Amino acid sequence: MTRNLLGFVALGTLITGCSGSPESTDSHSSALAPGETASEEANPNRNVYFGDLHIHTRNSFDAYIFNVRTTPDDAYRFGMGESVKHPAGYDIKLEGPPLDFMAVTDHAAYLGHLPEMDTEGTELSKLDVAKDMFSTDQDKILAAFQMIGGAIRNGNKLKGIFDPKITAGVWSDTVAAADKYNTPGKFTTFAAYEYTAVRVTRGESGGFAGGNLHRNVVFRDSAPKMPFSTLDSTNPEDLWTWMDEQREAGNESLAMPHNSNVSDGEMFKMETYDGAPLTKEYAEKRIRNEPIVEMTQVKGTSETHPSLSPNDEWADFGIYDKLLSSAVVSKTESGDYVRQALANGLKLMEEIGANPFHFGLIGSSDTHVVGGSFDEKNFWSKVGILDSTPEQRGSIPPGGAKSWDGVKLDPNADLWFSRWGASGYAAVWAEENTRESLFDAMRRKETYATTGTRMKVRFFGGFGFSEDMLDDPEMVSKAYAGGVPMGGDLIGDGKAPGFIVWAMRDAMSAPLQRVQVVKVWMDGGQSKEKVFDVACSDGGTVDPATNRCPDNGAKVDLTDCSISQDKGAPELKTFWTDPEFKKTQRASYYVRALENPVCRWSTWDALRAKVPPNPTLQKTIQERAWSSPIWYVPTAT
Repeated sequence: MTRNLLGFVALGTLITGCSGSPESTDSHSSALAPGETASEEANPNRNVYFGDLHIHTRNSFDAYIFNVRTTPDDAYRFGMGESVKHPAGYDIKLEGPPLDFMAVTDHAAYLGHLPEMDTEGTELSKLDVAKDMFSTDQDKILAAFQMIGGAIRNGNKLKGIFDPKITAGVWSDTVAAADKYNTPGKFTTFAAYEYTAVRVTRGESGGFAGGNLHRNVVFRDSAPKMPFSTLDSTNPEDLWTWMDEQREAGNESLAMPHNSNVSDGEMFKMETYDGAPLTKEYAEKRIRNEPIVEMTQVKGTSETHPSLSPNDEWADFGIYDKLLSSAVVSKTESGDYVRQALANGLKLMEEIGANPFHFGLIGSSDTHVVGGSFDEKNFWSKVGILDSTPEQRGSIPPGGAKSWDGVKLDPNADLWFSRWGASGYAAVWAEENTRESLFDAMRRKETYATTGTRMKVRFFGGFGFSEDMLDDPEMVSKAYAGGVPMGGDLIGDGKAPGFIVWAMRDAMSAPLQRVQVVKVWMDGGQSKEKVFDVACSDGGTVDPATNRCPDNGAKVDLTDCSISQDKGAPELKTFWTDPEFKKTQRASYYVRALENPVCRWSTWDALRAKVPPNPTLQKTIQERAWSSPIWYVPTAT
């Protein structure tokens, strides 16, 4: 039998990473996008599928310690639309329809070891560290938990504690659960895990602050008997070597970096893990194993930062920049953000002949309670019993207070929980909902990220495209035949490419406000970027002097979180050419689609508690989606 762990809020200082039952609403729209089909037969024009590839269960050390007792089976039941129990005791359930695909990604290092410690009669339960971990003495719990967490970060196999048989057994069960719930054509599940590397770079008050280098590793079909973890090596380059070896043995996989926003400049740095110059071999090895990046999740969004993109009015979305287990701010000037990495990849392509940052984009949740919290009005955060109520999250004043006057928040709420977001989804354009089709789509980067909305986004580029294609019922098939979708390369032919940009709203979320194209390029060795509004709602037109749509006037009523019903668009579709195109200049282009503003989750919490919103937090947000880039590649002259 297992012993339940009491909730100790002090443990929040070590994490790696609502009162009552949350509400439910109507399901998402099932409207088909151009080129999609409701048929179960493979669609050559591809359908969009929404999923979550970052989910933790009781088998992760930093979930079990916070009272998470749910299993991979529970996670898949949640994804299929069933309700499951939150560690705080209430039911959690998807707001809309079931997910199309999922992967449970528990930490491979010390996989399943805490449940084993907490099971009477096992060898691990007899250890002093197990007795401390599940005692009622907070100091002992903290020390024991820090021992395991430190071993994971440092790659130490603690003698007498680490047991590879436990890892192998729990991993086998994880793979079996994925196989059990995999239903081709309806609900796809992948065997997967998290590789939890951290670069311990800077101290803080005698402790340590870690630069995040985590990856989720997803297998196409068959999986090895043991996962490769930080206990094998803390160097991600060794993970890629192992993945190459597994690929030759028939176990195809890909790895997805996440939370580069808190990597302290490490995730996309311009040198190897050991500080050597990047080479063509390095770049090819990296992109072979890491073709997509998780850009948004509960612990922030990694698109860009206001200090890197001062001319982008929407660059301040989802900013969370505290290093793991720390109040230290991550280095934002290099290596942390996707947009900057895209520019550096173009530079490296010119310098070494390969681009290690030629990646596509997805989102996921990083939930540690087996169910992702995607919706602003129905938010339960991520860390079990530590952030399960609005008071713990810092969205309402503590102690039943009705105002924020003189309020001093708990550091956990102030520094971390209140800054997190209800995000996000992985969206994949594939011929059918199967492991093979979805994985191959991720491999070719025909993917996009959303913040929790199920907005549909398509993006094509080609040299023979024209505006009249927008009204052609065969638009999608012609776009595939004559160009490339998101994730593709356009090889220059001497003229400017044309782009088809299309977005359809999620009926459960707000209408669309605008659609943009973000251009990234290199000019004289310097990275450049520019945001172009390309489609406006409510009859607006883009001002060529500013490249911006007019404000459509959409508002949020903070007294009840209602939104403007007469503003915004259900669909935005346009043909766009780059007015500053240069045929000799490498560039990448990606779409960012923005909805009208809605209440942030913290404002919803305050509204239900009948208190003012936390004045230090944004009251509203704009949900959004980001496509994978299309790269323009000039021909050699």
